Amino acid sequence: MQFRQQALSKLQSPEEIELPVRFARPQGWLVLIVTVVVVIAAGVWAVNGTVSSTLSAPGILTHGQGSYVLQSPVSGQVTAVLAQEGKLVPANTPVLKVRTAQGTTVVRTIAAGRLTAMVATIGSVVTTGADVAAVERVARPGDPLVATLYVPADSGSTVPVGASVDLTVQSVPTQQYGVLRGHVKAVGRTAQTRRQITGFLGSGQLGEQFSKKGPPVAVLVQLDRSHGTKSGYTWSSSDGPPYAVDSMTLATGAVRLAEQHPIDWLLP
Repeated sequence: MQFRQQALSKLQSPEEIELPVRFARPQGWLVLIVTVVVVIAAGVWAVNGTVSSTLSAPGILTHGQGSYVLQSPVSGQVTAVLAQEGKLVPANTPVLKVRTAQGTTVVRTIAAGRLTAMVATIGSVVTTGADVAAVERVARPGDPLVATLYVPADSGSTVPVGASVDLTVQSVPTQQYGVLRGHVKAVGRTAQTRRQITGFLGSGQLGEQFSKKGPPVAVLVQLDRSHGTKSGYTWSSSDGPPYAVDSMTLATGAVRLAEQHPIDWLLP
């Protein structure tokens, strides 16, 4: 109790009035100044700065005209395969010979294109309407490739036409040759069902693969051309791969979306 009374009496002493006022130490002023500068810089960056984001989506290299599935018009046993997978074939080209009870029937292509998959083999039995081959429509041998990306439907509206795209091609080592360059040419207006994708690519497996997370939106990417590379397209490396890239090759695209000011994220 005695110590408490001494403390109270000292605080009530008039001598306390004459004590000098202590201001912030130099270290405190430095922290305050730095804080103010950081806040101002962050505000300027939020208003004037831009941030770009990317959207990743699976896709495939094609000639852009789609494919069709060649079906057997008869039931029987395949006795000969007359066309080679991967080759360009004109319309009405013989593809298979099928032996039936009435004789031998030749299965022919419907339209010109590249034979991308041969399902039927010698000795196999096919039924009427069974898939025997897939043909990618190609008008001319030198037609350029395009990439079709399958973007989630809820993200399709964020993809601007003209946006730059970096494509990681499955058949090209990225660390050695880089990525393929391109730009968005068109964005689909409606989502694609598995059946629509299958019909366009001529493959039920691809239709299921690209739609396993729900019906996607198709985004058409035009590849940047180059006369200085073996493939004929522009890569992030100077030369790209020392070989041509084929259609129906899987790829993953990174689409650069529109740049935004950071302050836009805070505004309603």
